[in-house]
Amino acid sequence: MNQPHIPLRELKKAKTRIALYEAAMSLIGDRVFREVMLDDICRMAEVSRVTYFNLFRKKEDLLLYFMRIWLTGRIIDIQEQQLRGFEAVRHLYRHIAEQSREKAGIMPSLIAFLSEMKMHPCMPELSQAEVQLLFPGHEELGAESPDMFALFERCMSEAAQDGTLKPGVPIPEAIQFLFMVFYGAFLTSQLYASDDIGFFYEAQLKLIEN
Repeated sequence: MNQPHIPLRELKKAKTRIALYEAAMSLIGDRVFREVMLDDICRMAEVSRVTYFNLFRKKEDLLLYFMRIWLTGRIIDIQEQQLRGFEAVRHLYRHIAEQSREKAGIMPSLIAFLSEMKMHPCMPELSQAEVQLLFPGHEELGAESPDMFALFERCMSEAAQDGTLKPGVPIPEAIQFLFMVFYGAFLTSQLYASDDIGFFYEAQLKLIEN
């Protein structure tokens, strides 16, 4: 499919936003996000603070940008691999575990940020240029704003249809459970000082899987 022409100015803006995001992700490592200095992010991306604030409102917007890119990537994976039900959920959790091994500070930073927000924030919109750069070949899905609630709802509806959702577990309660596991299993692994985060996700999933 032919891609529409993107003005050079929009392409440059998209590349700069992505460069800032990639700089933040490379700097976070084992640290929590609030320990990463905005000046360091800008320096690595070769961008001024003025330019940064023309592209993002505040430093924490990079965490939302990460959530947007990460979740969209997993939704594309799920569609490509034709995963459904609990296998799709496992794919999501498996990537959290892998991400945490590579950048241990990401999940604690997200959990702290969401706790302060007291809500699951709306995902930021991506420009057409960002979508093409981040998700080449998957522009249609990449342009859609990802919704974790809708993803979990679909997965649990599929699990109920396939007979893999434990009898007696209503779909709305299963969705709530998946959100609790998404964040709670990670925190439990930290409490037990365990690097095997996947074990805690799997142990929790088995509680509602038939």
